Amino acid sequence: MDSLKQLRVDVSACVACPRLVEWRESVAVEKRASFRDDEYWGKGVPGFGDPDASVWVMGLAPAAHGANRTGRMFTGDRSGDWLYRAMHRAGLGSQETSVHANDGLTLHGAWVSSAVRCAPPDNKPTPEERDTCRGFLQRERELLTDVRVVVCLGSFAYEAVCKEWGVRPRPKFGHGVEVTAPDGTVIICSFHPSQQNTFTGKLTEPMLDAVFSRAVSLAKH
Repeated sequence: MDSLKQLRVDVSACVACPRLVEWRESVAVEKRASFRDDEYWGKGVPGFGDPDASVWVMGLAPAAHGANRTGRMFTGDRSGDWLYRAMHRAGLGSQETSVHANDGLTLHGAWVSSAVRCAPPDNKPTPEERDTCRGFLQRERELLTDVRVVVCLGSFAYEAVCKEWGVRPRPKFGHGVEVTAPDGTVIICSFHPSQQNTFTGKLTEPMLDAVFSRAVSLAKH
């Protein structure tokens, strides 16, 4: 019988995409100078959170020196700083920081994962790599039976979620866009909390807070 524990093992051991495997492992050896003393995870990064989650947060892929280093989604980089602060303010996280996998952070009513489970070069997985990873998303969906809202961080995640939930035609991506899937799940779009978006002001903390406030409100109804 499948379980989130078994899924975690399988994601961590996956070597299905040669380009991604080579990249994630090379980054773990070469390291960033500021993390030269860290032991990098360097494997597929499994989802994280509350098995009874009603809100599912979907990202693009692990960051090379973030989750690929720490082994936990959106942990150890500035995107994660923004995400978990917002989730904490929305009542979904026990603390506003996410530094490493054993820092005590727990999620309440929320699950975080990504469309692609390995760090890609230039943060750009291919559509083929996304499709290869789709089996993990399908298994996760079958196991997370209480999910009512999916928050998509960026257009890549949105496309993957719409494909999996059977949304056709797919409305154009935009911050705050809401779509109801055939099974009643509400999909909410947000600009990704990447440095490119947060440094330029394309995404602000109030904008991200509004998305999570809406997600929590919808999940309660």
